[in-house]
Amino acid sequence: MTPLNPVPFWFLRHGETDWNAQGLSQGTTDIPLNKVGLEQARRAALTFGAGIEVATIVASPLVRARVTAEAVAATLRLPVQFDDGLREVEFGEQEGLPMGDWYDSWIEGSYTPSGAESFAGLYERAVAAVNRATALPAPVLVVAHGALFRALRLAFGHKPNVRTPNALPIRCEPPGYGGSVWVVTPAELAPEA
Repeated sequence: MTPLNPVPFWFLRHGETDWNAQGLSQGTTDIPLNKVGLEQARRAALTFGAGIEVATIVASPLVRARVTAEAVAATLRLPVQFDDGLREVEFGEQEGLPMGDWYDSWIEGSYTPSGAESFAGLYERAVAAVNRATALPAPVLVVAHGALFRALRLAFGHKPNVRTPNALPIRCEPPGYGGSVWVVTPAELAPEA
């Protein structure tokens, strides 16, 4: 398994969509942010604008991540770069259906839905994309997706199958000397305006 560059970065999952709210598998289906998701993106932008330093923003090109990244970028007055490697996993026949018992088996590698990307494939793609991002001027903000962050959690040395909240900035720091587990710290959201 390819390791992550030992470079700290920020991660931000996109804001909520209607499919998130309904517990449906989105994958690469290009679902826009809903009203809650737009507000979450605005609040994340305020949080970054309240003193979190970012020099580079790299995002998934899917609309839910793109709009979230653009909200932060407007606040920070930075451009957004897009990397197709940060797009959400292709869930194949499971896209648009409720998340089910198959998800644990998919992460373990014992089952991949028809037409879907394997978790191992997602892991390699996600790590490669983050490594490209962290080679850019730091500090870097990566704006992407929940299943993709599960793959990153595995690369961090954490239990992978943990849900990532929508639009919550997360600081990802490599282990200290001799360590093997990354430190993953959610930021405190800025107060609502």
